Amino acid sequence: MGQRDRMFKVLVVGDATVGKTSLVQRYANDSFNRHYKSTVGVDFALKVVQWSESETVRLQLWDIAGQERFTSMTRLYYREASACLLMFDVTNASSFSNSHKWKQDLDSKLVLPDGSPVPCLLLANKCDLSPWAVTREEIDRFSKENGFSGWVETSVKENKNINEAMRVLIEKMMSSSTGEGSSTSAGSGDYINIKETSPPGWACC
Repeated sequence: MGQRDRMFKVLVVGDATVGKTSLVQRYANDSFNRHYKSTVGVDFALKVVQWSESETVRLQLWDIAGQERFTSMTRLYYREASACLLMFDVTNASSFSNSHKWKQDLDSKLVLPDGSPVPCLLLANKCDLSPWAVTREEIDRFSKENGFSGWVETSVKENKNINEAMRVLIEKMMSSSTGEGSSTSAGSGDYINIKETSPPGWACC
């Protein structure tokens, strides 16, 4: 059986300073720097994952600047994306409330070829900090009401749940691209318990 190579474009959106650039750098290069400059426009990274013995997944990560939601350019950036990560900072209430506008913008400009919404994970970032400005119940309700594929607590700084959240997203993109369950899995919105989702022998390169 020959190797299969898949390419997916993944958007990383959310307000400025929620940790998008840090997430992309952590996932793509396993590095963390507390002094990232604000992204202007859009930034890119590539991550190659050996998904199985026969499948390689290449992810184009598009880190879209926080202020870009207010420009017409996002339609161009979103084009042909397979999935999205929407991040907010759990200690910043406005970044959480603005997530609603980001999701609306995304849904208005991007759908899968079959017309269903693209898989979108909600990342509650900086979960290592306190106090939280939002409760887990509020996040859960928001995720369900707005058609997210689910939500995950993350800490880019502590490298908590980053690879795991990306693996969940890749699984959703794989099932969407093969037409398996794209409409049913798109909007359950549940909290994703990372401990329960790790398949045996899964490895990221």
